[in-house]
Amino acid sequence: MNLNLPNLFVADLGPDVTWSPQMVRDACFALRRNRESWLATQRTRQLIDVLSYTADQWRQPDNGFRALALRDGPRELGMGRATIERGLDAFLKTLSFDPLEALVIQDVGDTRRLDEFTGGPAEMRTGRMSHARGPRLLAQVTAGNLPVSAMNSLVFGVLAKSAQFFKCARGSSWLPRLFAHSLAFNEPKLGAAFEFAEWPGGSRELEEILFHEADCVTATGGDEMLADVRSRVPLRTRFVAHGHRVSFIYVGHEMLSSYSIRRVAREVANDVTAWNQLGCLSPHVVYVQDEGAVAPEQFAAILAEEMARVETTDPRGEIGVGESSAIQSRRTVYGMRSAVAQGPGDRPRHETAFRDGPPSVKVWESEGSTAWTVVYDGDPRFEASCLNRFVYVKPVRNVEEMLRHAEPVRHHVSTVALAVVDHHAAQVSMQLAQWGVSRVCPVGRMQEPPLAWRHDGRPALADLLTFTDLEQ
Repeated sequence: MNLNLPNLFVADLGPDVTWSPQMVRDACFALRRNRESWLATQRTRQLIDVLSYTADQWRQPDNGFRALALRDGPRELGMGRATIERGLDAFLKTLSFDPLEALVIQDVGDTRRLDEFTGGPAEMRTGRMSHARGPRLLAQVTAGNLPVSAMNSLVFGVLAKSAQFFKCARGSSWLPRLFAHSLAFNEPKLGAAFEFAEWPGGSRELEEILFHEADCVTATGGDEMLADVRSRVPLRTRFVAHGHRVSFIYVGHEMLSSYSIRRVAREVANDVTAWNQLGCLSPHVVYVQDEGAVAPEQFAAILAEEMARVETTDPRGEIGVGESSAIQSRRTVYGMRSAVAQGPGDRPRHETAFRDGPPSVKVWESEGSTAWTVVYDGDPRFEASCLNRFVYVKPVRNVEEMLRHAEPVRHHVSTVALAVVDHHAAQVSMQLAQWGVSRVCPVGRMQEPPLAWRHDGRPALADLLTFTDLEQ
């Protein structure tokens, strides 16, 4: 397929386009009109067909949209081709018909509920049915770290039968727009219900018009940014926020045998390198339980070997000067600490206010670049990574100790990945759930959540919907 993409969206015209308040109003009016003329009348299963068919096309090696994404992605996203391909394929496989249908059924009970009044057996016994409807106009304020986050939001908006106006961070709309172009290629009337814009931060007049016109506003970003957006969204308008989150890994001592340790380290390396560790689902710290056949420090050395291996087949790609400087600075700090550190058996446990000496520290890093870094630190307190394949390995006695040291980020944790034996997984998962973790998954799949995953513990699709009950 040879692609000559039309200028369907304002963002297609390039970064020099200047938005005016009237342009925002006109775009919102056009989106609502286009939604009413086609999207609002479609059956949910027909929309699932369009989404799954488009995703299936993207998975074909000769698909033009896929080829364009992999050709220009390294320049547009600042990531290696293999990293983009791996992340895209993980996302696209969630858009098969069955996962899409499962999402709708999970969140609303029946795919027909978005089309008509319907009820399940329990509802019908009480003489009730209900109909779910999405917002006429959905304003989506997206973050710039991971493109698949905006692509997920686009899919949810289609299932809600909503017109969508994406306000993207500067330079971050390229891949979501490309996916929207592919949907429009297969169904032009669906593409007419999307708009993408990039305007600089601080354009409050444009944003306030958008928020006033929208029936629902979603926003992804830091807590300060979300508080600012929330303060400007009208009270009558639904606001769905997804704030900053961190994730980490727990490796049980039973998994540190010579039989399984290399496989576990390989899966951890896959989690760290997926999307260059830039998403909320990426691990900052790998907590390794003491008293295994292999010490946590030795696990860190094996993980470093796996990180080096991944770099040969899936290089990180170029990053900015500031990001590279942050990695170099941390390497220097931990390198100095490693020079005065004690042995691994003497690390302080932080059970009292007194410390006998500095904990053990060791650093493994890529030669001649900042491509990857593994820091073993005997201090088990949670430490936020500077990302771009920079990860900590820390020892703990058990899950309880890990959670004590992660307490400062308790309300910001998204995902914990587990490498534990099967008969311990349920118990550990329940401990994490009671502590407040919203997603627990096997190690190696942190950046591959199912489509029906409840983002931040909330139903991703149902949060956009309004239900009307019909009593008979």
